[in-house]
Amino acid sequence: MTKTALVYIGAAMAEIAGCYGFWLWLREGKSAWIVPGALLSLIAFAWLLTLVEANAAGRAYAAYGGVYIAASLFWLWQIEGIRPDRWDVIGAGICLVGAGIILFAPRSTPIV
Repeated sequence: MTKTALVYIGAAMAEIAGCYGFWLWLREGKSAWIVPGALLSLIAFAWLLTLVEANAAGRAYAAYGGVYIAASLFWLWQIEGIRPDRWDVIGAGICLVGAGIILFAPRSTPIV
């Protein structure tokens, strides 16, 4: 597995965990003591994305979107106990293909 893939997976887990902390606090009525951990997780997410091997931040973030979608479905299954259906899996697969195209395609003159 490449460094970029590992960074994206780590960033996705950190972002989802951080957002889930806020979800638990604001939607599920859990203690506000969850928030500091959620914030630290979101800080880790932002830092991890700076480690992506890409020539532009926007391109790194765009490609990350596909990984985030797939990781969110993994979270849905493993943490929330809801198994993704075939449409979830197909959609995530399409997003991952798109992320790969964005990140690894050969570059030429940009379209304006």
